[in-house]
Amino acid sequence: MESFDIQSGKVLNALMYINGQWTSGAGKDVIEVENPANEQVIATTPVGSADDAAAALEAAAAAQVVWSKVPAVERGRVVRKLGDLITARTEELAKLITAEQGKPLDQARGEVGATAEFLYHAADNARRIEGDILVSDNRNEEVHIRRHPYGVVVGLTAWNYPAALATRKLGPALVAGNGFVLLAHEITPLSGLYIAALAEQAGVPAGLFNVVTGRGPVVGQALVEHPISAMITMTGSNRAGQEIFKSGAAGMKVLRLELGGKAPFIVLEDANIDKAVEAAVAARYTNCGQICTCNERMYLHKDIADEFLEKFVAQSAALTIGDPMTSPDMGPKVSGPEVDKVASMVQAAVAEGAEVLLEGGPLTEGDYAKGHWIAPTVLEVKNNDSFVVKNEVFGPVVPAIRVDDFDQALAMANDTDFGLSAYVFTENHRRIMQTPYALKFGEIYVNRANGEQVHAFHNGWGQSGLGGEDGKYGFDGYLRKQSLYLNWE
Repeated sequence: MESFDIQSGKVLNALMYINGQWTSGAGKDVIEVENPANEQVIATTPVGSADDAAAALEAAAAAQVVWSKVPAVERGRVVRKLGDLITARTEELAKLITAEQGKPLDQARGEVGATAEFLYHAADNARRIEGDILVSDNRNEEVHIRRHPYGVVVGLTAWNYPAALATRKLGPALVAGNGFVLLAHEITPLSGLYIAALAEQAGVPAGLFNVVTGRGPVVGQALVEHPISAMITMTGSNRAGQEIFKSGAAGMKVLRLELGGKAPFIVLEDANIDKAVEAAVAARYTNCGQICTCNERMYLHKDIADEFLEKFVAQSAALTIGDPMTSPDMGPKVSGPEVDKVASMVQAAVAEGAEVLLEGGPLTEGDYAKGHWIAPTVLEVKNNDSFVVKNEVFGPVVPAIRVDDFDQALAMANDTDFGLSAYVFTENHRRIMQTPYALKFGEIYVNRANGEQVHAFHNGWGQSGLGGEDGKYGFDGYLRKQSLYLNWE
């Protein structure tokens, strides 16, 4: 894949990466990749087919047989080298992410850092592939619990963090001894292809890591349903996750699905208000609110609600919005339909009686005449059943509800089908200790903004998904267990 010079303005004719070769696949159609800040086409990628998916899976299966016999520590060294190559090209990859996805450049640099860290942590796990020896109930016998790779893992990633989500899955899959096929999201495919080019330089064997492009209902479905794919790891919407769940059922695929979220942000009367406001702003507006762990609904104790909202609205209104290459607070939404979706949710909330505390909405004039721009909107809502409270916004809009006490806040927070992330701000130790027992979410932030760590565990409950990623628990998910009974009588 040729180097992408973001300053040149040329259109990159990107290709798929299958079996160590750059290819346009069987078809001639292409998908245009748009810069969401100015609507310019910056690249094209092939519209992959079911045949392309099969070719990638077959290549991965053949390469995996050899790769699984390589000592894990050597597999880890290759993955670590890929991390080093990504780190060395932080600026180029960050500009590529900003160009195709729209996040401010400083945030894109942060994504590149995470992209490498996922690989480094995966490499560290090479010496942690462990089993057990159990005492048998029979004489002269031992029971060994062993761990083996699944074979070929399929990774389906979302457009909000196209590079980091790719290596979050790729690193542990390769270190565990699996082959890997990535379907790069059609809106943001370039980051995954860039990583494939670096993987080749890092010494990843041809065929072991493949990147296909195209549309999920065609290529994604083909990858999920193919008999070669043993495990599917996906980050995306609930709708897509449910479709994958159905498609993978016949083949009894192992599924790891990180889906949507509707994180409650609870602020109690004894909280450090300034700290809570700062965290609420960061947790709502980073990446234009396009993070599954974002602050999606705020429950504010009635005694501090006025102070909190005054400060929150002021800081929301003060956020800078502009050319993401200049690192403003917020860049554009990823696409026009995404802007329309968020705007329609605000309209529905107002129709239901929500009070607009900060009126943002789509920006379409002057510097914003081109691109997909939207400003922060803050709503005060009285009904916890409001559409904007129940459904994931995934944009810079947040509803706030006043509550009488901690118990009411907990009940409202749990009144959802989602269970990914939640926030609680309180200085009361008793309440802090109650929180993990009371909130039914897989990830809880107490007195801080979002941002999971690579050695922890990121997982959702309920409609927010199955399985999880990161840390020793996430890594273990890329290995299957085998029981071996050794009898020497």
